Amino acid sequence: MLELLHFVSRNARILTAVLPFAIAMGIRFVYGRSRLTQALISIGTAWFAVNVLLTPYSDGMQRDLAHVRSWFR
Repeated sequence: MLELLHFVSRNARILTAVLPFAIAMGIRFVYGRSRLTQALISIGTAWFAVNVLLTPYSDGMQRDLAHVRSWFR
C-alpha cells in the first residue's frame, strides 16, 4: 500500500485527505444539520487527521523534517 503512494502526486494526496471533509460540509449545507451530517463530518475530520498524522512517516517528509531540524542545531 505504501509503495502505491509513491506513484501518487502530492496534490492527489492532499485531495484524498481534504475531499471527504469538504463533501460532508457540502452535504450539511444542502440538507442542514442532522445526525447523518454530523457523523459524516466526524468521519471526514478523522480521515483528515489520520492522513495528516501519517504524512511525516513518508520518506520525503522525513528528509524535510531532518532538514528543518538541522536549522536549529
